[in-house]
Amino acid sequence: MLERSVRRPRTAVLLLHGGRSEGMAPPARWNLAAARMRPFTRAILGATEGHDVLVGRVRYRHRGWNGERADAAVDARRALDELELLAGSVRVVLVGHSMGGRAALAVAGHDLVRGVVGLAPWCPVGEPVEQLADRRVVLVHGDRDRTTDPLGSRDVARRARAAGADACAVLMSGGDHAMLRRAGEWHTLTTGLVSGLLGLTPLPEPVRRAFEEGRDPATSD
Repeated sequence: MLERSVRRPRTAVLLLHGGRSEGMAPPARWNLAAARMRPFTRAILGATEGHDVLVGRVRYRHRGWNGERADAAVDARRALDELELLAGSVRVVLVGHSMGGRAALAVAGHDLVRGVVGLAPWCPVGEPVEQLADRRVVLVHGDRDRTTDPLGSRDVARRARAAGADACAVLMSGGDHAMLRRAGEWHTLTTGLVSGLLGLTPLPEPVRRAFEEGRDPATSD
């Protein structure tokens, strides 16, 4: 679903909301996981206004990841293929929360993708990272998250660097999985990361230094 359609976009942002580990039913028209991404969508639309950036949301056919089916990743890859037919070889940044973060990481090897912003991403042990080579990846995780493990983000960032990605994990002090605590800071940081990865503005300084030095930045206080 397009939030902003640009006739000749130079770049694009696709947002992917969270979901469940299992669930074959389609998401409801209104669901909390999608609602969590609306403030991020509005912030990104505002930050990219006037820059020929297409902004859209990935629609899932099922509520869950569903094991080896990886349904959310299948839908994300389909959305990228459709975007390529619509707009050509635009540079894409993916922004995904929780299950959407896992899907964004899984499809980052697609030719269009240049960067990934994972918000409290679901990163199981041993998740593949080879597809992240030559991509720029920032994973943001609250230290009070009780749904997905912040250590999973750090592990993926570390292994992604070894695989040839510019990658780091930012730990947000006091942040929770729903991104309600310090909500404004989640929105501001995410918008800054997206604008930086698109090349519209400099990356936030701690992330820029982390990329240069091949490490994770200090905790966001």
